[in-house]
Amino acid sequence: MVDRAPWAEDRARAILAAYRAEPGALLPMLHALQETFGCIDAEAVPLLAEVLNLSRAEVHGVVTFYHVFRRTRPGRHVVKVCRAEACQAVGAESLLDHVRRSLAVEDGGTTADGAFTLQVVYCLGNCALGPSVMVDETVHGRVTPARFDAVAAIHRDREDAA
Repeated sequence: MVDRAPWAEDRARAILAAYRAEPGALLPMLHALQETFGCIDAEAVPLLAEVLNLSRAEVHGVVTFYHVFRRTRPGRHVVKVCRAEACQAVGAESLLDHVRRSLAVEDGGTTADGAFTLQVVYCLGNCALGPSVMVDETVHGRVTPARFDAVAAIHRDREDAA
């Protein structure tokens, strides 16, 4: 579980200052903002435009083009289900259907309790052990519906214990 800071312009400005001199600074800045705040807050767009002397439309275009950038805060845990060919060949689609039903969310959605956000990805680099799922920063291979339920339960139990 990763705690993310609430949006704060002064903190964002400090992050942007660290990357300002880098060539092609927009992408590293976006990654750093998302790592810190959990998403690219709407207030970040005009700030980035100002710092980099770009139009808001240019910044918005980059944020919306790359699917890795979120515009809303994720759940406390991010579940990534691989849909690449190797995982599809061993049941990723049926696993993904199970995960959607189990969490009661669609792709990109967050559970009502804010515990999990579901992301569909196209390779976790664990092809030999598909179907693969990543929860937060941990990759799980050969995931069955029962194994997914067990992993999700562990994360819920840890939250309850905290």
